[in-house]
Amino acid sequence: RDHIEWTEEEEAIAREKTTENSSVKVQLEDQVKYESQASKYWNNFYKTHKNKFFKDRNWLLREFPEILPFGLQTKEEKGKLSWDHVKTNATDSFSKIHCPALPKGVESCKNDSVGDCAYSQSEISSGDNQHTKKKRREAAKTQLFPGSHATFRILEVGCGAGNSVFPILNALKNAPETFLYCCDFASGAVELVKSHSAYSPAQCSAFVHDVCDDGLSYPFPDGILDVILLVFVLSSIHPDRMQGVVNRLSKLLRPGGMLLFRDHGRYDLTQLRFKKGCCLSENFYVRGDGTRAYFFTKGEVHDMFHQAGLDEKQNLIDRRLQVNRKEKVRMHRVWIQGKFQKPLHSFHNDSDDLIPGVSAG
Repeated sequence: RDHIEWTEEEEAIAREKTTENSSVKVQLEDQVKYESQASKYWNNFYKTHKNKFFKDRNWLLREFPEILPFGLQTKEEKGKLSWDHVKTNATDSFSKIHCPALPKGVESCKNDSVGDCAYSQSEISSGDNQHTKKKRREAAKTQLFPGSHATFRILEVGCGAGNSVFPILNALKNAPETFLYCCDFASGAVELVKSHSAYSPAQCSAFVHDVCDDGLSYPFPDGILDVILLVFVLSSIHPDRMQGVVNRLSKLLRPGGMLLFRDHGRYDLTQLRFKKGCCLSENFYVRGDGTRAYFFTKGEVHDMFHQAGLDEKQNLIDRRLQVNRKEKVRMHRVWIQGKFQKPLHSFHNDSDDLIPGVSAG
């Protein structure tokens, strides 16, 4: 069952389990090892499992229709949100994502139905500057980079073996002006993506990158991305480094661009199943293979993206109940999902990083 509410007793039991399994911490020297050799553990993971461990995330476009350029979003995708409690607030939250502001001289959307605004997000974000797309193309002539021809650009952070990449590319196959970047700091994962039969350098660029290293440059300029996908990635990063990662990613977004987030939530079944001695720090654990996982609250997620200068459009707890009828065991899954938008007039931080000739808004 989906979107269930916990009883006070169930939450108390979960809290007790995490208190117990975090009572014995991993030795400090081992904590240092897991941090300094994180890429090694993930490379070993993909060497062992290849692309067989995770299923393709075919749910992505349902939960995150913003991944698609406006013209590719079907009426069903634009107007549909899968969570009942989101639908009750759809006019306020979802319409703001697609219609944060109208172009000068336009009094209202051409279609009043939620998610059916006739203006594209890029048109809206341009405000009264109708030449933004033209300037983007002109800039591409003077500064070439992978995807410089595109007018809609997406970055997936932590692409793994491509379980998000290829469902997205499939959806974009008839949209030549779109481009997908994807990165991972495990070189083995990037090689799996590049060797896939559906990988096309004409529409996708996979590259090795450590998002924790602020000194590393991206293969494209700051301030040009329409969408950043951050799904089950931030939780694998040390909590002390998360804010820096989000701050850096926010600079990659153009004004009006969206960062889409989904990750482990506090008291998820996987957190409760950790044994004593696996806890690195509060709500941060190491698995048997050396990879790590943090379990978020809504408040933590809000604070992190707010501090990075992004406006919260969605921040929800997704609770699912799995029942083993034979064993009569109730298993609670918990995830946090959010959508965060870069303000339309965010010039002061990023204006120096934009492509020459590209208007910020």
